[in-house]
Amino acid sequence: MSSNVGSGLFIGLAGTGAAGGIAVGGFEWNAAWVLLALGWIFIPVYISASVVTMPEYLGKRFGGQRIRIYMSVLSLILYIFTKISSDIFSGALFIQVSMGWDIYLSTVILLLVTAAYTVAGGLAAVIYTDALQTVIMVGGAFALMFIAFDKVGWYEGLVDLYMSAVPSVTVANTTCHLPRSDAFRMFRNPVTGDIPWPGLVFGLTVLSTWVWCTDQVIVQRSLSAKSLSHAKAGSVLGGYLKLLPMFFIVMPGMISRALFPDEIGCVDPVVCQSVCGASVGCSNIAYPKLVVELMPAGLRGLMIAVMLAALMSSLTSIFNSSSTLFTLDLYHRARPKATEMELMIVGRVFILVLVCVSILWIPVIQTANSGLLFDYIQSVTSFLAPPITAVFLMAIFWPRANEQGAFWGLMGGLVVGLIRMVLEFSYMAPSCGQPDHRPAIVADVHYLYFALILLALTCLVIAAVSLATAPIPKEHLHRLTWWSRYSQEPRLDLTGPPLTPDPVDSDHEPDRSPHSWWRRAALRLCGLTGPNTGSVPPVTETNELNSLQEDPFWRNVCNINALLLLTVNVFLWGYMA
Repeated sequence: MSSNVGSGLFIGLAGTGAAGGIAVGGFEWNAAWVLLALGWIFIPVYISASVVTMPEYLGKRFGGQRIRIYMSVLSLILYIFTKISSDIFSGALFIQVSMGWDIYLSTVILLLVTAAYTVAGGLAAVIYTDALQTVIMVGGAFALMFIAFDKVGWYEGLVDLYMSAVPSVTVANTTCHLPRSDAFRMFRNPVTGDIPWPGLVFGLTVLSTWVWCTDQVIVQRSLSAKSLSHAKAGSVLGGYLKLLPMFFIVMPGMISRALFPDEIGCVDPVVCQSVCGASVGCSNIAYPKLVVELMPAGLRGLMIAVMLAALMSSLTSIFNSSSTLFTLDLYHRARPKATEMELMIVGRVFILVLVCVSILWIPVIQTANSGLLFDYIQSVTSFLAPPITAVFLMAIFWPRANEQGAFWGLMGGLVVGLIRMVLEFSYMAPSCGQPDHRPAIVADVHYLYFALILLALTCLVIAAVSLATAPIPKEHLHRLTWWSRYSQEPRLDLTGPPLTPDPVDSDHEPDRSPHSWWRRAALRLCGLTGPNTGSVPPVTETNELNSLQEDPFWRNVCNINALLLLTVNVFLWGYMA
């Protein structure tokens, strides 16, 4: 969960909750179902396939190089535009509001702290620090939740205060300053709702499947589990934790608007610009405002620690996953004889490049999607991620899908998605009281509906092209699909052996013990001073991680908890509907 709950989620969920009500909490509750799909459907296939990265799975499943390269490049683009830049912006925004620092000074300080242990520690440091950071995040957020609810008179008081939270300065002849009449309903009108219920239930599942089941940042956690039962248990625990943000992030955001309607609920562009520096609205500062105004000095410091922990947890996960994708799937393909030391140094440098590009994109985030950070993240994801979801679903469940179908499905989906994305950022949403000049595909087709359309279109292209071309022979598909995951037949991989540093070059690497102090310091910073900087033997199919065998007791424990999680989840959906 800590890899997903970054400062972007705190700022974004609370901001969208302040602007529109509880429906955005459904984005978190939807994850419980997809997390179970990860543990019970996707991870068994990945383990049986003996893969480390998601592009590697597609490389084994379909063969060829172009799909794997496409996936790596697109994943990096998504990381930059939806994860790294939004987390940096939201973390800096929190520090700016709570401490009064300049937003770019805040950005630099946060990145320096994050880079220090990302570059030096790698994934091991990320995994171990995540456990403590999750406790800090949940504990601090719960403390603020109780303080905030006590301030407004708990849930009944929140309903009364939120529905009457109107700013003192409004725009004449408009209603955009009024809270939504369906603010306390999860299921909203399928046509006029800001988050239509069919999109929330079905369209969101498309995006959630990409995030939780095919995204390297999340899946690498499950692939590092000791056994399949451990991976399932992690999915169940994550599902339980994803029930909580509705109560300690979304509702506190609504409380922030109820208590500070002139700042959080501002609609006049001049007022909004003076409050938060963004003329389109200030709902993004809902959570930081609550921290600054309600929490006592000691607990305020705790919440700053929570946000820093969330930011570093999310960023370090993304940095390490991006570095892995770039070095193993792109750089090492161009330089197959690169040593492990070279790959690690290149990975660290690539992280710095990602940060620079992401910072340059921050001004766009400030004004996109009416200033709602969470809507920005989800909309960009809906333009680019559905083709990836379609390819993984077809790869796992339809053995007839082949490389040509998958590639042209991805390309067709990318073209359609990019067209919608360009239109989205070319025609900004109108401010309060302004006419809407956006084309119909942008103004009338919600991004969650678009995700469904794009998924269906991609699946049709994959099916049509695959049926028109030769199928992949069966001997290449053993343990690569859901139906063949238990197969004991020898598999002939369509790709070569895993890319690993050339052992000859590593053994004869010159100057393995550099004498210059600056070089020793640089290598220590990159974690390359230990004895294992040579090549690493590839993982074989006899590795313990590749076993789908489970202890019957723990398998039953996981299954019972999964059913209990689904029961609680369905009850909450029905209660808040």
